[in-house]
Amino acid sequence: MENYAPSKYKILSQIGEGVHGIVLKAKNKETNQLVAIKKLILKNKFGGVQLSTLREIMSLKKCDCKYILKLIEIFYDISGPSLVLEYMPYTLHSKLRDHYNPLCRHDIKKYTHMLLKGLNYLHENNIMHRDIKPSNLLIDSHGILKLGDFGLSRVYFSELENRPYTAQVASRYYRAPEILYGSQRYSPMVDIWAVGCVFAEMLRGGTPLFAGSTDIEQLALVIRSLGTPSLRNWPEIQKLPDYHKISFPYSKGEPWENMFPTPTMREEIELVDALIQYNPKKRLTANEAISHHYFT
Repeated sequence: MENYAPSKYKILSQIGEGVHGIVLKAKNKETNQLVAIKKLILKNKFGGVQLSTLREIMSLKKCDCKYILKLIEIFYDISGPSLVLEYMPYTLHSKLRDHYNPLCRHDIKKYTHMLLKGLNYLHENNIMHRDIKPSNLLIDSHGILKLGDFGLSRVYFSELENRPYTAQVASRYYRAPEILYGSQRYSPMVDIWAVGCVFAEMLRGGTPLFAGSTDIEQLALVIRSLGTPSLRNWPEIQKLPDYHKISFPYSKGEPWENMFPTPTMREEIELVDALIQYNPKKRLTANEAISHHYFT
């Protein structure tokens, strides 16, 4: 595996593999700094350049924030680019699966606050992440949470709010209802819905809030839990591409308190409710959520 890095790095092990390439753990021979080297696949199966590759490089190069994974350098070989990134030993997903050391309320508050700060930085710089989920939230040895994996990120301009984007974004459990209804004209508020789902998952001890096996089942679970969306609260819903194609039985919805297995503070419920709103315009922005009284 030495061929995957220039001579200044010593490859230690492979720590991940996905559709976009492989991830290697390495060490800088001069400084002994641990890094992650992400070997990206530059070409798609048709011979063209992977858009996810370009988006990840562009997003990471633009970001300089404590709560965003740091890009140290980029190097190239005949097969394409490799990103040298901060090495992060944990993900929020691995923390949630560590049943010997479950997250305490302090951890949940700390991680949620850092996630919102990182997301606020992205949104202020007109970047939608579009794939927020526990496995893409990385945690270093000092407990600092950082947003990673920008393969689905996209620049967003509010003055072009009618510009279409692909609906094939976000992992299903964290996909906002406007996307589940087929919308291609969405906003950074899709990230806010995902944050609400991640926050609720932490409060539920690692059990996802909505865990559908298909997009239709996912939407059915959301409606069963939150109640049937009304045109009064979300008038734009009737314009979504799949709204009139799919019908579900009327649901009154469940109280938030019934969705959490352990006693939950009022402030926690209020923040979940403020993030997980049907109408994207009624969700808190990342900046507003940072100032929520739950954190103060």
